[in-house]
Order: sequence, then structure tokens, then C-alpha cells
Amino acid sequence: MEERYPLSTYFILLLITITRLISTVGETELWKTLPTPEIGGSGDKISHKFHNDPETIQMASRDYGNMVHEFPRAVFGPSSIQDIVLLIKSSYNSDVPFNIGVRGHGHSTSGRAMARDGVVVDMASFRKQRNNGAAISVSKDPLIGYYADVGGEQLWIDVLQATLQHGLAPLSWTDYLYLTVGGTLSNSGISGQTFRYGPQITNVHEMDLITGKGEFVTCSSQKNLELFHAALGGLGQFGVIARARIALEPAPKRVKWVRVLYSDFSAFTKDQERLISINGRKQKTALDFLEGVLLMHQGPINNWRSSFFPLSDHRRIASLIAKHNILYCLEVAKYYDDQSEKNVNKEIQVMLQGLAYIPGFYYEKNVSYIEFLNRVRSGELKLKSQGLWDVPHPWLNLFIPKSQILDFNSGVFKDIILKRNITTGPVLVYPMNRNKWDDRMSACIPEEDVFYTIGFLHSSGFDNWKEYDAQNREILEFCSNAGIKVKQYLPNHSTQEDWANHFGSKWRSFLERKHKFDPKMILSPGQKIFDTNYIYAPF
Repeated sequence: MEERYPLSTYFILLLITITRLISTVGETELWKTLPTPEIGGSGDKISHKFHNDPETIQMASRDYGNMVHEFPRAVFGPSSIQDIVLLIKSSYNSDVPFNIGVRGHGHSTSGRAMARDGVVVDMASFRKQRNNGAAISVSKDPLIGYYADVGGEQLWIDVLQATLQHGLAPLSWTDYLYLTVGGTLSNSGISGQTFRYGPQITNVHEMDLITGKGEFVTCSSQKNLELFHAALGGLGQFGVIARARIALEPAPKRVKWVRVLYSDFSAFTKDQERLISINGRKQKTALDFLEGVLLMHQGPINNWRSSFFPLSDHRRIASLIAKHNILYCLEVAKYYDDQSEKNVNKEIQVMLQGLAYIPGFYYEKNVSYIEFLNRVRSGELKLKSQGLWDVPHPWLNLFIPKSQILDFNSGVFKDIILKRNITTGPVLVYPMNRNKWDDRMSACIPEEDVFYTIGFLHSSGFDNWKEYDAQNREILEFCSNAGIKVKQYLPNHSTQEDWANHFGSKWRSFLERKHKFDPKMILSPGQKIFDTNYIYAPF
């Protein structure tokens, strides 16, 4: 049945449409004079921080995906939070508002941090100016315990290093740590810890945000609650994250890291689901990390994300791949410190007892905590030295309901992927628990209690990335035809109908919050949620 919005929502939709049209009229004329000291009455304070030299514009027109190029009219290099406030106020108070994108580390893959004909805020330059220790501070509160106040422009690797000096660390991570705090919190921030500790967005106590009106607002679960929930997983649509208060706990020292191999996908997923069902924070039998990855004949046995399997076993593993076409690798980790070291091996064996992996294909490592969390870095540096990092990355990241993961395996892994025979990069497959997420936040996930994240982390040449893009579209089309209720993580939609379907029951509140906190639709134009001449609403 179609959802019929109340009259108030209809006017919000209509107003957003009109505002979008008005804000684009005369935009070219505005940028003939950008930057000027007259912008918003505050240009005398910030006009010298605009840059439009070819090198800077080129930097802001590309990202890690290397497939989308949107050229801004200027790049803004703030030296304070107040500079960003003044910039957004200048746009909001202008008769002809200009779009503002916020670029953290440029790790998006489809132009999400870009601002065509607008202004890109370069948070990297801001980070360099603030990296004097003041942007990351550790404290303790009698009610919430230890926490870190962190500038939104800071990298997670710097957060880790700063908190470890106090023997503490955040609970939830992404696989790659050279991402900004504001960037991951605008999406969700997921990895193998999510099943137990939740995504990064559920480990935030408080934030300072600069809304699309240029208002500086402190929000939390106790004050300005609507903005707090809107911004977490909100794709940058409601405000620029200036500061986040991140939950901390005592940091472990080392990690027991194990991989085992499967040829049967059903057994692989069954064991994954069993392991994540033991997820209480205080349970000694619970794992701290769980992921899965596909091994296929066209890809390397050790991929760039981590070198794990011993060279002496490569031929044996390759022979098994040739026999089964695809192997499924289960990857788990258990954290420990000096007190728990003597029991960690026994606990791992208890957890893995009865699992249906292939006998004789068990591999383990013992590494430091920071080495484990920063495991992708060595692969990145190697690829950069070979000139293979700054290439197109036609990634596709999906959430799949548990009830339909076997259908996905047969229709995608066993069919589309094998037939096209082009996938060489990592393909991640691992489950999460829905009860670790907060449905009041903007992030969208399947409605089942357990769902899987699938990550096709392709790298390609500049001449063939469209082959991978076509494969991604075929996968999405298969899901649609098969009735698989897929949600895109790091979503990339081309129509507002697709965006409405993505947000589902959250679409109405998303629109209402956009109108409330960014009524002139200034922020994050690169997401292209409102980049059309109409607003889709199934009346």
C-alpha cells in the first residue's frame, strides 16, 4: 500500500522543490565574483581562505573512486571552526546560496564529498593546522566513563594513537583507519567489530554540529536529540561535524587472529551466525572481531588488505580453489592483555569447537592491537609504491537480510561473479546484529535481526572500470528481480525515487529534518539526494 503523507509533509516536499530551483538560478553569476570580501558580510574575515588555483581545484574534483569528477568554483581552507560557521552563514544568508561540500580524506568512491560549481571545505588543511594535540582530548565522566573529544576533521589512526597513550581506545572501528571521524560518522562506520560493539555511530555520546543555517549546535541523546540522530549516518545532509565525543574503554595489548577456510557457503554463514550470537561485552567466550572474505582463482590468495596465508600453503589453497571455484574464509580475532593472555588460546579453541571449516586449513597470528587495527596500511603503502593506489575503485557495498543470503550466494557469487570473471579485489561477507544499531539514526539497514554486509572492493584500470560498474548494476538488478531487500551502504542512487526507497519508512523524517536543519539544501550536494527538479513522494 502506498504511504500517504500528511498535508504538512506535502508542503515540506513542495518547499524543498521550490528552494532547490531558486538556489540554482543565477549560480553562475554568483561565482563570477567568488571569492569576494562582501560574501555574507563576513568575507573580510574569510575571503583570503578561498583558493581556486588549478592544482587545488583538481584535488577537490576527484576522490578515491577516481570515476566521478565534479569541479568546484573554489576550495575553502579553514583555520578554525568559526571559519566554517562564517562560510555556511554566508551561503545561507545570501540571495543566491551556494553549495558546500566537506572533504575529509577524500576516500569516497562516487563524488560524495564534491560540490559542482560550489565550495569544497578542505578539512585536511584544517587538520594540519590543528594537529597540536588540542583536537583530541581524553577525559572521564562519572556517568559515562572515559571518552575522547575529537575534532571531526581528525583521522581515526590519530585518535587511536592519542587514546592508547592513556591505555584506552574506542570500541568500534573501520577496517581502514586513515578516514576522518566526521566522514565515518556521517555514514555509519562498520567493520568486524560491529556485530558486538555496534557501528561507530552508536558509540558517540555528543557532537558539535554546524547546521545548514550556520548555527553551531551541541547535541546528544539528552539535548537537541533530533539533530543528534539525524546527523549520525545522515550522509552529511544536516550539519558539519565539528566535534564528536567518542566512548572509550581500556585498550587490549594484543590480538589472537585466526582464519579458517570453507567450501560450503551454508556452513560458512551458519558458523558466522553462531559466533556473532555470543556477543555480550562481558562474556569471555565472545569474539571481538569477525569478518569473511571470498577466495577465487582470478584473485590473489593474499590480497592487499592483509597478507596472512603462508607462502608454503599457497599451492595447496590454490588447488582447493580450482576444485570449488570459490572458497569462503572466516576471519576472527580475540583481544587480550597481560591478565587474559594465559587463557586466550583456550578461549579461541572453545569458540571454534564444532565449526565446519575444512580440516587442515587453520591459520593463526599473534599481533599487537595497533598492528591488527592498522593492518590495511601496509597494503596501501605497497600499492602506492607500485602506482596502483590512485586508480578507479568501482566499489559496491550492500546490506543483505540473513533470510536471503543463500539466494545472494547462488545468484551473485556463484553466477554473476564467476561468469564475468573480472573480480580480483577483496569481496567481504560477514553478518551483524540489528540490536546493536539505533533505528532513530538516519542510517538504513535491513529489518531482520541479523543481516550481512557485502563489500565488492574492486580496483580497475582507467580504461575498464565501466566493466565493474556494469557488474555492480547487474548485481543490483538481480537483487531487485529476486526480491532481495538490499540496502546500499555508502549509497549511490541516481533518482529521488531510489533515495525514497532506500530510506523507506525514514524518508519522510529525513525530508522534514533536511528542511529543518538545512532548508536551502546547501550541504553535501555530492550525495545528489536533492539534485533533481522534483521531490519524489508516493502520495
